[in-house]
Amino acid sequence: MAVKIKLKRLGKIRSPHYRIIVADSRTRRDGRAIEEIGLYHPVQNPSRIEVDSDRARYWLSVGAQPTEPVLAILKLTGDWQAHKGLPAPAPLLQPEPKADKRALFEALTKDGDEPKGEAITPKAKKADKKADEAESSAAPESTV
Repeated sequence: MAVKIKLKRLGKIRSPHYRIIVADSRTRRDGRAIEEIGLYHPVQNPSRIEVDSDRARYWLSVGAQPTEPVLAILKLTGDWQAHKGLPAPAPLLQPEPKADKRALFEALTKDGDEPKGEAITPKAKKADKKADEAESSAAPESTV
């Protein structure tokens, strides 16, 4: 019997989350599992990845074959490198929390830069534009 480590899909239509399972290769994607060894939530920011490393390494040692998506996850967590005897990957970087936009705005306005009530450039009146057009068209044309 061939054993695979694969993803079992759960969740609503546009908000999937997966469980990393060990199952017979002949079972369907969401079918009966031998064991659940982890979670994968790709929609969260950052993606949530939890793998029971001991169980994953056990199943890899007895010959279970991971699917491509699971192999990528196992490489991120370092379980695949531990199984193959390769050096461990760099730790996953967590994105820094976003700064509060309101606090940034208040910090910029405290510098004394108060908004002014008037526009920087004065608006040209329609009458001035018509007068400028009349002067330019009334200029004599030179013929050579």
